[in-house]
Amino acid sequence: MRTPDLDHLDLAILACLQADARTIAETIGAKVGLSAAAVQRRIKRLREAGVIEREVAVLSPEALGLSMTFVVTVEMERENLAVFDGFRRQVLAEDAVQQCYYVTGTADFVLIVTCPDMVAFEAFTRRMFFDNPNVRHFTTSVAMDRVKVGLALPLDP
Repeated sequence: MRTPDLDHLDLAILACLQADARTIAETIGAKVGLSAAAVQRRIKRLREAGVIEREVAVLSPEALGLSMTFVVTVEMERENLAVFDGFRRQVLAEDAVQQCYYVTGTADFVLIVTCPDMVAFEAFTRRMFFDNPNVRHFTTSVAMDRVKVGLALPLDP
């Protein structure tokens, strides 16, 4: 559900920022038909409202020696909020986990994990799964190719 106070100009600004967060207000203003000052005010409002959560640099895993990506489904031993919350905390503290989703179906969580090699991934599985008595089962798929990676949301300006 969209925040009701977002108009077509807000969505156009957000689309520009999703494409490149370094785009200056003057360039965005020229694209959307606003002054740089108006764009800056809107961006400030979008940040304060939590629509813009954060602005980050997207790094190349390969350039940093993190050439392996794994998709891991995790089934917990029991459906208990304390167990799930403990696993969430463990995931949040683990840098190798790029994304984590609490899901429905046979698995409880789906993780996207990036490691430099299989040795590092094995160490990760020991920390996260084998050493955790609340993990019943996990299944790993190795990504063969990065077809699409991104966090850009579909916007309809």
